Amino acid sequence: MNYNIATFFLFLTLFGNYSYAEEVSDSTFSVDEMEELLLLQNYYDSLEATLIYEYGEVDLKNGVAKLIVPKGFKYLNGKDSEMILTDIWGNPPSNFQDRSLGLIFPENTSPFIDSSYAINITYTEDGYVNDEDAKSIDYDELLSTMQEDCINENPYRKERGYEAIYLIGWASPPFYDEENKKLHWAKELQFGDYEDHTLNYNIRILGRKGYLQLNVIGNMNVLGEVTRDNDIILNSVNFTEGNQYDDFNPDYDKVAAYGIGALIAGKAIAKVGVFAKLGILLAKFWKIIAVGFVGLLAGIKKIFSKKDS
Repeated sequence: MNYNIATFFLFLTLFGNYSYAEEVSDSTFSVDEMEELLLLQNYYDSLEATLIYEYGEVDLKNGVAKLIVPKGFKYLNGKDSEMILTDIWGNPPSNFQDRSLGLIFPENTSPFIDSSYAINITYTEDGYVNDEDAKSIDYDELLSTMQEDCINENPYRKERGYEAIYLIGWASPPFYDEENKKLHWAKELQFGDYEDHTLNYNIRILGRKGYLQLNVIGNMNVLGEVTRDNDIILNSVNFTEGNQYDDFNPDYDKVAAYGIGALIAGKAIAKVGVFAKLGILLAKFWKIIAVGFVGLLAGIKKIFSKKDS
């Protein structure tokens, strides 16, 4: 079987890229290939049925922070989110500190369709982040440094089997809300030689002992949607009383070894992995993980073949 063809059709079937499907003749695919694609669709349907989404108020990190799921969105708990991020979307396993606290989805979408975006929530407890440098950062100069760092790290990524990454520029320049201690920015990225660029939208909420990270997972075409929903998302997540930025006590609390500039540049989290400096998470609809679907397709075929026998 030509699994490349099957994978291509899988993307067309599951993720709705029908403009391409019209260009492909039905005779391109055998009956066996069609059966395997349906088998994979059934597999995703069965996984979707096991997911329990939450609404309303959600405690994060044992009450350190609180999420009020906004209207029009739904929340998936950390355990199921880790499964989606690693087993389905192909991300490397998380370190304990960087494990997902949950994913937020627009209510009309799911982890198994490419119709919108998702937001992954994590918490880093490196200490109180001093924000004194926020007003003096030259974001153009910072961008140039980040682009250079990105290029310099590509050989390291390639050695480990990942695509080269190029930082094209700001999709939305950094903005720091000094009053509410919330920071957000977006980068436009290119993976390898792919023409379709990827959105890397980051939100950081500063607290007494660390910060919450909200990383948007999606392609560039969702930038408008994310920008539209940004205020809703920012207002929905906050540290609880006693854990807020203003609760910092210099006599007892640790101070992080970096400020706002390093937080944006990713130097604060460089130790955690191949993608960490850019805060990148792979999504199921990115072309660079198409090979993962090939392996999954073959694996599911074996499972069902054993079951039939």
